[in-house]
Amino acid sequence: MIIAIAVLAVLAVLVVIMRGEKKPTLYVYNWGDYIDESVLDRFEEEYNVRVVYDTFSTNEDMYVKVKSGGSKYDVLFPSDYMIKRMIDEDLLQKINLENVPNDKYIDPMFKGLDHDPNNEYSVPYMWGTLGILYNKNMVSDPVDSWDILWNEKYRKQILMVDSQRDAIGIALQKLGNSLNSTDPAELEAAKHELIKQKELVLAYVVDEAKDKMVAEEAALAVVWSGDAVYAMRENSNLAYAVPKNGGNLWFDGMVIPKTAQNKELAEAFINFMNDPEIALANAEYTGYSTPHMDAREKLSLEGDIEKVAYPNPEDIANAEVFVHIGEMLREYDRIWTEVKAH
Repeated sequence: MIIAIAVLAVLAVLVVIMRGEKKPTLYVYNWGDYIDESVLDRFEEEYNVRVVYDTFSTNEDMYVKVKSGGSKYDVLFPSDYMIKRMIDEDLLQKINLENVPNDKYIDPMFKGLDHDPNNEYSVPYMWGTLGILYNKNMVSDPVDSWDILWNEKYRKQILMVDSQRDAIGIALQKLGNSLNSTDPAELEAAKHELIKQKELVLAYVVDEAKDKMVAEEAALAVVWSGDAVYAMRENSNLAYAVPKNGGNLWFDGMVIPKTAQNKELAEAFINFMNDPEIALANAEYTGYSTPHMDAREKLSLEGDIEKVAYPNPEDIANAEVFVHIGEMLREYDRIWTEVKAH
């Protein structure tokens, strides 16, 4: 009897201890390879919390998971047009910037953008371009147009981006149209261009593209600028260009979904991400362009890589920013499904 009571007492103490040690949990959903993950460890240590960190490959993948209502995420990292869509669909909550004092480090040029004109729902994270990464020893033609991705000379040497808005946007711009087109005839023509291109494509990829290009498994790849920076650092035979007949200029932000369980902790994390030391670490690790003024000033970039990360205005003069196209997204879904199934 005495032993049984002693065992119960020990169990009771263990329960109390376990309850006392249960840490708040922050759920973060980000693009793949888009953060220096050591900063997550630092956040856990400094705030005595646990971070559950998951990744997605496209804005659409992230949106479907959040829209379904089954996720527990507190912080998301969507792109401009997706931020606008999620605001319109009442999927995001306003951020209390009093809890994000490090927002003061964000360059004003990244504030008041069309997707969040009053800076209520998002805090800028990174920005960049979409263009073509190519191997200078394998490509003998000028890389200044999307047209090269349809050149028979590079059959099965092309890595195409596996993302519907990006792929359809490329085809639209190749035909001289806007990547935000909602014209049925223009979209149908873009679909046929992508179907025609399929026989030339080695693979449809997202995060894998940079490593495949470093390993010289392909001659050309559609990538985001940060992936180009990484690849060019690893292989000096690689170069990057934003086509003169288009390209995409994009802005990613940190947002808090309506379903978040830890809003104040989410705001603390967003503020932490804009600590100068942390912002610099993330910019250095990812290769993407930071809107953080202090981190940008301290970044050390060389020659061609600096031009990729921080292009001259004339080099991206024809680049467009994606906008939310509302109900026409159904057409984009249909087109992409038909292209992939063809």
